[in-house]
Amino acid sequence: MRRRTFLAALPAAAVASKVLAQSRAENPNRNRPDVHGGDRVDGATFASRSAAWGTNGAAATAHPLASLAALDMLRLGGTAVDAAIAANAVLGLVEPIACGIGGDCFVMLSDPKTGKVEGLNGSGRSPRALGLDTVRGRAKNGLIPSYGAISVSVPGAVDAWWTLHQRYGKLPWKDLFAPAVAHAEMGAPVSQNVAYYLGRSLVNFTKPGSGIEEVENFKTVWAAGGATPREGEVFKNPALGRTYRLIAQHGREGFYGGEVAQTIETYFKRIGGWMTKADLADHHARWDPPHRVNYRGVDVWGLSPNSQGLATLQMLNIMETFDFKAMGFQSAAAIHHGVEAKRLAFEDRAKFYADPDFHKTPTEWLLSKDYARQRAKLISPGKILTPVHPGQAPSQGDTTYFTTADASGMMVSIIQSNYRGMGSGLSPDGLGFMFQNRGELFALTDGHANIYAPGKRPFQTIIPGFATKGAQPWLSFGVMGGDMQPQGQAQIISNMVDYGLSVQEAGDSPRWHHGGSSEPTGEAQHGIGVLNLETGVPEATRAALAQIGWKMAADPGGYGGYQAIERWPGRYAAATEMRKDGVALAY
Repeated sequence: MRRRTFLAALPAAAVASKVLAQSRAENPNRNRPDVHGGDRVDGATFASRSAAWGTNGAAATAHPLASLAALDMLRLGGTAVDAAIAANAVLGLVEPIACGIGGDCFVMLSDPKTGKVEGLNGSGRSPRALGLDTVRGRAKNGLIPSYGAISVSVPGAVDAWWTLHQRYGKLPWKDLFAPAVAHAEMGAPVSQNVAYYLGRSLVNFTKPGSGIEEVENFKTVWAAGGATPREGEVFKNPALGRTYRLIAQHGREGFYGGEVAQTIETYFKRIGGWMTKADLADHHARWDPPHRVNYRGVDVWGLSPNSQGLATLQMLNIMETFDFKAMGFQSAAAIHHGVEAKRLAFEDRAKFYADPDFHKTPTEWLLSKDYARQRAKLISPGKILTPVHPGQAPSQGDTTYFTTADASGMMVSIIQSNYRGMGSGLSPDGLGFMFQNRGELFALTDGHANIYAPGKRPFQTIIPGFATKGAQPWLSFGVMGGDMQPQGQAQIISNMVDYGLSVQEAGDSPRWHHGGSSEPTGEAQHGIGVLNLETGVPEATRAALAQIGWKMAADPGGYGGYQAIERWPGRYAAATEMRKDGVALAY
């Protein structure tokens, strides 16, 4: 599906024929004439649809069945937390290329009783039996491999669900899994994006030298008969359905104890891995008060490290020092300054973000307006800053995103992921899910804040987004996709605050993604990096960016996936976008 045309008042978007030829060769379904989407009678011409409005509640997820499950819980009298858990369980079945109970989970939500924005860190730790020397012995080019047992950390999603439900749930815990169990046992059609990435996963996991200790369990669940399901084929996962039943019956202990935990320990012993029942039993999510910065009158919130939530806030602080509205929507100046803000923030991200139990991040300094102004002075409108360095701190002691809202005013911003694609490539015997590969994100350099250690939480890319106005919840949103997440979140906020776009238009707007910054794994920056632009960015903007000196490319599928709910007096507006297979619903 081609990107929609840009605002009629702006220069027409040009399509790079070389990039399109390449993408069509990789995906024959793209081999169609150069046709853009139809014209809407109202709103931005690039918008895929309007927002879904409702007065009682809303849900926006990356799959229709997950959004329906969320609304079912709301209609039964459940809270937005009940809806989010039910949706996430369904997503683990129908979107396994992004999430599942083998992964981690982070949450921000508005508590209508206290009026506070609450944060929950549901990320797991490295196995305690796995030492640094062993990890270094398995490293490739100084980095932890992407696949196999060496990359697996304890899954945190189920405990995060349990922790949320204990405080904010209203419906019986077991009822939240009924939709997911039914779909797992009876089957559900595979959506377009999921079919594509399942096929990619089969290739990646089975190629020589993948480093995965065993792949037969993956094939049994997702590639029976030697091929992954195509778009529209009905897919069943009774093994996952049975695991969900155990969790529904026994609560948190249905995953971190009993039969499931024993199966996981036995599996890792069989393949030469390190995770144990004790690692699982010791895991607990942590309530983590989020931080905020004010961006032109809107308070934007982010979670602490080990997540990368501060990166969004740092970017916005730097961006606020410039007049983006005067620069113009999708202008070269706006993109240039946004990318430079990203590059500056990401150098701090690479140096300072890590598990706070092992390293104290100078958060107050990183989020200060004074520091942002210092960093902003490094940006020149006509040239690229190079090299980029992190700040000098003062001395001191893909992922799936979805959101739900209910009639009480509670809004839940939740993101859950296996990290790289489906994860590690490892699926425990008979349980129907895959383990995450978040452990890949540790560094191996002595003295690095994010250096690997047993029982430590790795740097995390997944971040929910949240914004308030005048102490009232306003926007629950997220842009899934690795390092695209803070870049995408900053673009969404700017689109709505600086340019007045609606919640749907803000997500459908063409995006940029910059790659090549230093990484928390210890990987150094690659020159000025590469600026990826969606095809909807105007040709005049591309030409001006090239004149500044940016190296540009297209990256189909690399611009994240957006879901959002915006709160208005007495009603909600829910949004999704064309880049994923999801749907936004409200009632």
